[in-house]
Amino acid sequence: MMTTISKDFSADGVIQLTEKEFRLISDLVRTRFGINLTDKKKALVRGRLHSQVKSMGFSTFEEYYKTVIEDTTGGNLLSLIDRISTNHSFFFREADHFSFLITAALPEIIQKLEAQKSNDLRIWCAGCAGGEEAYTIAMALTEFFGSDLYRWDVGILATDISVTALEQAREGIYPEGRVEAVPVRYKQYFKKLSEDRYAVADRIKKIVLFKRLNLMREIYPFKGRFHIIFCRNVMIYFDQETKNNLVAKLRRYMHEDGYLLIGHSESLGRKPGMFRYIKPTVYKTC
Repeated sequence: MMTTISKDFSADGVIQLTEKEFRLISDLVRTRFGINLTDKKKALVRGRLHSQVKSMGFSTFEEYYKTVIEDTTGGNLLSLIDRISTNHSFFFREADHFSFLITAALPEIIQKLEAQKSNDLRIWCAGCAGGEEAYTIAMALTEFFGSDLYRWDVGILATDISVTALEQAREGIYPEGRVEAVPVRYKQYFKKLSEDRYAVADRIKKIVLFKRLNLMREIYPFKGRFHIIFCRNVMIYFDQETKNNLVAKLRRYMHEDGYLLIGHSESLGRKPGMFRYIKPTVYKTC
């Protein structure tokens, strides 16, 4: 007797992702979160969602898709983006930015704040992933201010779309391999929990506030503006229209003479507009 296999399955039981299903999912992700999943990402989408589709008892990705869009709680959509989004970061990534922060941006901003008799310094880390970038900023600020830190009302807002990444970030615990590349003088900001686990020190954690935020929102729930925004390796996932819209929104929530730092594979160009070019990956509000 001949055994027949559904066209949606391979012989080993793997559910196949059809072109139609990929389009449905990629359009949903782009519309809701701005992430542009090109055809090259089809295998990634199948790989990251396959176990979820099977665990929910579906035999096709389209069945899963319909459940996601019909879920009025939004829980399945959050689970989908958690699996699709790339939450990769590490401490002191693109280290020249932190040197620029300490030697150029902060001295200039602090001088202006002192002239205004203000002690309020606000920094936003957009797309914070597992928290490494936000904590690195907090360490750099602590090094910069030294014993004068107590005189300043310093706040770092760190946001991400991924609930799972934010949970890890708030916990602030990392394996030894993630900490070993941290410069020696910054090791003081970690507490060794076990042979291979380290926790970010409480004095660093209390500077950072982690919140979930979808950058595709038209209006962000911010009360004030930021002096510095780190939005690094976020726009690489967006198409040009989405990038332009995001940059306009970032500018809306920045102080005059504020700094925007982006990833080394990203660029705003050098055309006159909302930001002026300072050097590669560093821009200043116009």
